Amino acid sequence: MGYVTTDDGAEIYFKDWGDRDAQPIMFHHGWPLSSDDWDAQMLYFVDKGYRVVASDRRGHGRSSQIGTGHDMDHYASDASAVVEHLDLRDAIHIGHSTGGGQVARYVARYGEPQGRVAKAVLVAAVPPIMVQTETNPDGTPLAVFDGFRSALAANRSEFFRAVAAGPFYGFNREGTALSEPVVENWWRQGMMGSALAHYQGIKAFSETDQTEDLEAISVPVLILQGDDDQVVPYRAAAIRQHELLRNSTLKIYEGFPHGMLTTHADVINPDILAFIQQ
Repeated sequence: MGYVTTDDGAEIYFKDWGDRDAQPIMFHHGWPLSSDDWDAQMLYFVDKGYRVVASDRRGHGRSSQIGTGHDMDHYASDASAVVEHLDLRDAIHIGHSTGGGQVARYVARYGEPQGRVAKAVLVAAVPPIMVQTETNPDGTPLAVFDGFRSALAANRSEFFRAVAAGPFYGFNREGTALSEPVVENWWRQGMMGSALAHYQGIKAFSETDQTEDLEAISVPVLILQGDDDQVVPYRAAAIRQHELLRNSTLKIYEGFPHGMLTTHADVINPDILAFIQQ
């Protein structure tokens, strides 16, 4: 575990577990969380013999609460700083939600041009663009994201609790039992970070058009999403990703929520492993 300092002074925290000579897997977390959200995956893959790496995005988790750079360009640049610091090669990059956008931009702008990436996995990821537009009618209306900003500014703690206890894990669905420890862990991770980073990050994950990033990627990509994802509409995300990527495999899980990496790790982890081993 350690830190790398970026060109603009952000200190990015990272974890680095496993055999340094093993093939690396780097995990990129979602908003407003931290690398801790990958616990179930990092423990699983390090046990399978992989080197596992995960960082906290700037303004999130244990990374510095810098006041600038809360956009997809800096997210990708920060990820590249960690990769280059650790000299990761032949790596698999796995991103969830906003982390999927980070993976797409990193792979397109840094990973593939530098020859460091073997494969990528997008899990309930935000690309190509979340917000509803004339060309993206299945997207989420801007008013929804404005509501996120208002709720965060009014009472971030209360808002985060409501997201975790409701749509993120599908705990608002009839017949789904709420897990208090899961909700508390989500809230804990969110509250570790910067309110400013989280506020400005909403624009980054919702309004960044990553069509060109997806079109530029040539390495094999696995796309995973649940059809009951209440955060990222799968028709505007996973389906479009599959259409834009040159070399992708798409899997839609019936009834799985946005936070399926936690609620259904027993299904997701082996599917990712099978893709990596192909």
